[in-house]
Order: sequence, then C-alpha cells, then structure tokens
Amino acid sequence: MLQDNSAADGQDNSCVPWMYSEIVKEHFFNPQNFTFEPPKVYSGLGLVGSPACGDMMKVWITVDEKTNKIKDFKWQTFGCASAIASTSMLSVMATENGGLTLDKAEKLTPQDILERLGGLPDRKVHCSVLGDQALRAAIEDYRGKSK
Repeated sequence: MLQDNSAADGQDNSCVPWMYSEIVKEHFFNPQNFTFEPPKVYSGLGLVGSPACGDMMKVWITVDEKTNKIKDFKWQTFGCASAIASTSMLSVMATENGGLTLDKAEKLTPQDILERLGGLPDRKVHCSVLGDQALRAAIEDYRGKSK
C-alpha cells in the first residue's frame, strides 16, 4: 500500500493515510514515457506549475504533421506520487492506439485522467489538473510554431 501523508497546506495529516489504486502505484513506481534528458527533437513544449502544492510538469510532444496525431509524449514532473502517476497516465492516453489527434488531446480533462487511474484521494485531485494544462500548453506551442 502506497500512502502519502504530506500536506500542501502544511497541516499534519499523519493520522489520515491516503490510499492509492494499484494503477496509481504502477504509474508511480514504473512511470511511462518519463525522460531524464529533454528530447532533442520535439514539436511542442508545455511547462506548468502549481505554487500551491509545488508540483511542476514539463511535457514534450511530437506530432505527426500528416495525421495531426501525437506520436510521442515525453515528460518530467517534480511532485508527489499523484502528480507523477497522473502525468504518466496522461502520456499513455495521448499516445495509445496510434495517438490522439490534437483536437481530441485538447479535450482530455482531469476527470478522464482520474478515471483511468482509478481515482485519487480528494486532497490530491489537483495534481491531475496540471497534466492536461501542460499538454494544452505543448499543443499551443506546437501550433504557434507551425503557423
């Protein structure tokens, strides 16, 4: 069982364990599409952060210009288990089955990520919001470059 007793608000929550689903644990311990080194070639870059909790996310997408689909999604996240698992799951969602079109990728919501993860503790739901924001920022960066 993976527990996270840290608190963004500085409160001691050591009495309240936060339970994570097996899917969250899998993506935390074995993150998908994570990179230590930024890719040398990519189509768009998204960087977002949350001063409230200290989580930061950076994503790089590679777009197939013929199909307008995301063919690669690399990322780095500084944050808690929920932030890492959320970004990992998002990277899978964006690239599975040949990749999402940019229009479909822009419609991904934190709720979509939460559902695929099997949920997050209420106090950690905000971590899934950063992922879709980072993806949208990368798509905006790509579209700005390709105009």
